[in-house]
Amino acid sequence: MIDVRSVTEDVFRQESGRIVASLIRISGSFDRAEEAMQEAFASALSSWPAKGIPENPGAWIMTTAHRKLIDAVRKERSRREKQDSLNYETETVVSPMDLEFDASAMHFPDDRLRLIFTCCHPAINPEARVALTLRTLGGLSTPEIAKTFLLSEAALAQRLVRAKRRITEAHIPYEIPLPDRLPERLAAVQAVIYLIFNEGYSATEGTELVRNDLCAEAIRLGRVLIDLLPREPENIGLLALMLLQNSRRNARTAGGELVTLGDQNRSLWDRRQISEGLILVEKALKIGPAGQYQLQAAVAALHAEAATPEDTDWPQIAALYDRLLVFNPSPVIALNRAVAVAMSGSVVDGLKRIDELGHSGGLAGYYLFHAARADLLRRLNRNTEAADAYRSALDLVSNRVERNFLLRRLSELQGRMET
Repeated sequence: MIDVRSVTEDVFRQESGRIVASLIRISGSFDRAEEAMQEAFASALSSWPAKGIPENPGAWIMTTAHRKLIDAVRKERSRREKQDSLNYETETVVSPMDLEFDASAMHFPDDRLRLIFTCCHPAINPEARVALTLRTLGGLSTPEIAKTFLLSEAALAQRLVRAKRRITEAHIPYEIPLPDRLPERLAAVQAVIYLIFNEGYSATEGTELVRNDLCAEAIRLGRVLIDLLPREPENIGLLALMLLQNSRRNARTAGGELVTLGDQNRSLWDRRQISEGLILVEKALKIGPAGQYQLQAAVAALHAEAATPEDTDWPQIAALYDRLLVFNPSPVIALNRAVAVAMSGSVVDGLKRIDELGHSGGLAGYYLFHAARADLLRRLNRNTEAADAYRSALDLVSNRVERNFLLRRLSELQGRMET
């Protein structure tokens, strides 16, 4: 028997970004679009068990949400004499009859990109841009996004409310800017697309390590960015980076368990994506100057080109992270550099750098900091300290696959300590 709730949840994860983006284009309102979509999914949960799951569940949700949007407009108009019935208007919003669309087509290739550019308007706080895009386009829940930002759910919810209010009050248009205005928002758009990819590649919560729908959506949006600005090297670098990382997707788990980069079966890597990614890296670096996405893509390229883990050019990777720190002096980049130093042959030096990062306190809530530190301590046979670090990581991890990996490592370590 088909589990209707599971199917509905899958449809939400795969289709909600596309649906809400189209509803925002139609209605001009974030709140109305989200409300209509939520009502449509609620209708699906009550209707599908009796009537069966439709052949195209996404189109069914979109059609139902559209009808509910029209109903909401009509109810609002009956209470108002004026025609401005939605929170803020776009040129498409005139009356309920103007909210028509071809549900069978469901092809609005720029809707999601319009949504990102709207969310990334300079008038919106940078942190709120990412959160709002992940909420509306990525379909992530407030708890998922809060964990990504290391914020409380209440603080994240307030950030979302303020961002939507700002869009309404500033009458920010739902559109892709004209070419002369693109550069001022491009960096923010690139950052959001990459964060969507990262959430898909290493899901914050849930039972799966990878959310293929988010990875595919980020890669699609990366291609659209290149169509908009084909000679922008960071657009090319961003797409190259996502392709090269995504090429390892099928090898990152085996039997539902996480497999580290060094232990992955490299024959499972997607050679087509690697080939395209390597070509794009070379193209981006030739156009120059090198930016943070090009440099990260270069790191991914070095991993992709290594036939075995031992062939990885870790000193070059460490050098690339040095350059990355100039663009983005974040503790996470510094952590990656420390790991690269350790893998270059100086585990003691790498651990020293990680401990120095720990003194700042900025990574205390980042589980990968504790996991990386645990791994280096394990390599140095400082087993008691390593076990404590694994426990600290376990206190912070939410994804089941990553949690099981840490538990397995801790168990192996405890077994070593008992012998």
